[in-house]
Amino acid sequence: MRPFVGGVLTALAAGTLVAQGALAAGAAEPSASAAADRSAKARHLPAEIRGGAWKAGHVQGVAVDRRKGFMYFSFTNLLVKTDLRGDPVGSVSGFTGHLGDLDLNEKDGRVYGSLEYKAAKAFYIAVLDVDRIDRMDMDAHTSDVVSTVHLQEVVDDYTADMDGDGKFDGDTANTPDHRYGCSGIDGVTFGPELDRGGRAKAGKDVLTVAYGIYSNVKRQDNDHQVLLQYDVAKWRTYERPLPESAPHTSGPPRVDGKYFVRTGNTRYGVQNLEYDAHTGNWLMAVYKGAKPQFPNYSLFVADGSKRPAYGRITGQPEPTSGWHLPLLRQGLHHAPSGVYGWESSGQYGLVSLDDGRFYLTEAGTVVEDGVTKQTARAVLHRWTGLPPTPFTPIAD
Repeated sequence: MRPFVGGVLTALAAGTLVAQGALAAGAAEPSASAAADRSAKARHLPAEIRGGAWKAGHVQGVAVDRRKGFMYFSFTNLLVKTDLRGDPVGSVSGFTGHLGDLDLNEKDGRVYGSLEYKAAKAFYIAVLDVDRIDRMDMDAHTSDVVSTVHLQEVVDDYTADMDGDGKFDGDTANTPDHRYGCSGIDGVTFGPELDRGGRAKAGKDVLTVAYGIYSNVKRQDNDHQVLLQYDVAKWRTYERPLPESAPHTSGPPRVDGKYFVRTGNTRYGVQNLEYDAHTGNWLMAVYKGAKPQFPNYSLFVADGSKRPAYGRITGQPEPTSGWHLPLLRQGLHHAPSGVYGWESSGQYGLVSLDDGRFYLTEAGTVVEDGVTKQTARAVLHRWTGLPPTPFTPIAD
């Protein structure tokens, strides 16, 4: 995540989208033979998948559909759909908020992503009907590809008046406001519903959403990652078109679960959140924090084999309790704080293939015809768990 500059609900200037390759707006729908070819190749995952070069924000997250043979890249204000060779299939532009991390809901075949409108104090999950993305430069507002669901819990924590002065201090880290240091949302993933009396409820996957957290070394109440869980089975009743002229507030009235993971303060919280069914653990890739009393690792893993425990949330101005998820007791260990973690990439895109393999995404830039464009490269890795870096690349 990074602060999104510009009007919150104003349209992007014409011509900001520049695609790499020969595909143009209005390209013909892929043939049935091409679709069959993608399906046949979907089981073989290449060592890398490139997301193209675009005049947009930097890459925020990725999602892969192995069965249908597609990968999806979020470039802050642009969604790009490629096949597994990295060839563009379609794109959606016109996002005037901050589109962050992505994940595929295998139950309904749609991609879910975090979407922020900070100036409007509005936070959504963008639900993308990706089967409809069949050409370049589709409009997020008019193409019926994007719907949104409002998350009131996030708004409540983001706008919390923690110093009691009766005013909202805005999108800034230099304030005691924003409960838990909440700066919005970013990481998203589908995984098991955590039972607050046990480990998980078998057979039921829910959406887990991670807070962004402001970097502020002077506060003591911002040292936890905050995870919200939602059962999206009935979310279609809440879905509304992408906000354009005014934000809506249609969404679930409450969360199905709220959990805290003590890692120490980070810069903008969990950038990419990923549930790994192979181990049952929850991976959190972050921008490193700056508090000297913490190790400031770039990857934390919540231990999915342990029960959430109810207890005091440290550092809060008023006594506060909640459900805690423990860190996996592996990797690097900082004894003074008790924090475990690793040094790893994954902040720009992290996808578990649920068999010990992951795609980690690298962000970059290229200059074409004097224009700087953002690039993304998803590289296949295997989890080793070895410190300090737990992933190793896999060659074809």
